[in-house]
Amino acid sequence: MEKAIIGKKAGMTQIFGDNGKVIPVTVIEAGPCVVVQKKTPENDGYAAVQLGFEDVKERKLTKPEAGHLKKAGAGLKRHLKEFRFTEAELPEVGTRITADIFSEGDRVDVTGVSKGKGYAGVIKRHGARRTPTSHGGGPVHRHAGSMGSGTDPSRIFKGKIGAGHMGASQVTVQNLDVVKVDAELGYIAVRGALPGPRGGLVYVKDTVKNI
Repeated sequence: MEKAIIGKKAGMTQIFGDNGKVIPVTVIEAGPCVVVQKKTPENDGYAAVQLGFEDVKERKLTKPEAGHLKKAGAGLKRHLKEFRFTEAELPEVGTRITADIFSEGDRVDVTGVSKGKGYAGVIKRHGARRTPTSHGGGPVHRHAGSMGSGTDPSRIFKGKIGAGHMGASQVTVQNLDVVKVDAELGYIAVRGALPGPRGGLVYVKDTVKNI
């Protein structure tokens, strides 16, 4: 059975492995989640489940959201996320999913929203180089520079680096191994760093990497 869960990033720490080496880990407060909707190839053309996470008051939901959740009979949830699966054997609506769905040694992909860094120039945002600072270079040492000829092509090609909003974008880190699972506290420790701040929402799913 394929596995997925919604959680929150609790922070980073370190764990000593069996060989005595330090393993840097990110702790995720995983679940509990409830299956709110099940999609099947017969009805929807693909197999997926929609999970709900974190209880919320009805006044904080729109009427369509509240109606959708009431129909499932799984309680009102703040966050909804659909996970697409390949197999037809999917959990039923109302099934409770907790951290112990994963076990030590599992490989997972974790998706989150990276920390926002505001408006940044090309040097910080894209690793561009500055111009030489001698011989009257002027106050343009950290600027983007020429964008191309005005006659031909008379436009800027797609993908040209430039200044702009940095961070606050969805990032997926693939093929991380689960180092420890605490089913009683509902925590999962995953090797390495994950995107987002402490308390940020993350989606954990079986890795798509075939190794």
